[in-house]
Amino acid sequence: MNKDRTRPHGRHDQRGPGASALRARAPRTAAGSPTAGAPHTASTTTSTTPAAQALRHHHRRPTPHEQFAERLLAVLSGRRPVHWMLGHTIGEAYEQLVQLAPTTPLRTRGTLPVVRTCGGFHPRPGVVEAFASIAAGEQVRAMAFRLEQGRDLRWRCAAVELGGTPATAACAPA
Repeated sequence: MNKDRTRPHGRHDQRGPGASALRARAPRTAAGSPTAGAPHTASTTTSTTPAAQALRHHHRRPTPHEQFAERLLAVLSGRRPVHWMLGHTIGEAYEQLVQLAPTTPLRTRGTLPVVRTCGGFHPRPGVVEAFASIAAGEQVRAMAFRLEQGRDLRWRCAAVELGGTPATAACAPA
């Protein structure tokens, strides 16, 4: 069988699929070509530049409150319907979202809102009191929410506030 028929058109080298993985691990010069005769060590292939460190840091798994901040923002900005959060809420949180979503100023902005920062506090095991700052253009708004972990170990949103005003009159201080 002629192996040229199984290769992409114009490719005449004899490397197989595994050769590209080996080539990717080989040390390279500043020009990008593999270094001739250079020993293959971890120090020559591991990059310690700030950009490489930021890239490695960027690929960590998001925490539950970071995931919920993105989910809540998608609903409050109108990118997702409120019922998308139905299985991810408990108690009054769904009703709070139903009241907040149509009236939130995040829906009226021309720019797409993004989660700027997100943090959380663990008052006890299985509970996270979280906050996020939401940026839409030059406007920045605050969002606070509470997550509770159920017996099935799934996190669910138990309360939501946007911009420092409670979602319902029952939550307002007397």
